[in-house]
Amino acid sequence: MKVVLVSAVALIDPDGRVLLAQRPEGKPMAGLWEFPGGKVEAGETPEAALIRELHEELGIDTWKSCLAPLTFASHAYDDFHLLMPLFACRRWQGTPRPREGQRLAWVRATDLRNYPMPPADVPLIPILRDWL
Repeated sequence: MKVVLVSAVALIDPDGRVLLAQRPEGKPMAGLWEFPGGKVEAGETPEAALIRELHEELGIDTWKSCLAPLTFASHAYDDFHLLMPLFACRRWQGTPRPREGQRLAWVRATDLRNYPMPPADVPLIPILRDWL
């Protein structure tokens, strides 16, 4: 089974809320909420992929020194296995704006369960909730 490496981030605002993005129509799992991020390209580190994806998807800039490894997801989907490191980030430049048609929501850790997520993201919720 093919292993796909995807890097994701819990952007945490000064009020302790986490940013979720809703997958837009036309994408697999459209309508589900997820932590921002994306596929790690060949020759790219998970941190570099996140910095690139955050700029492309949300128009914000951050730095490797602001990305703290928090936990990871390992989940078998039907046609691939997802390995997804989740980083925590409290410092970035700019205001997150949806640049790819997705909806955004700042969510309290205690309310994350109210947002339907892909199966791989769900086990990350209690870890994040306990950490925040």
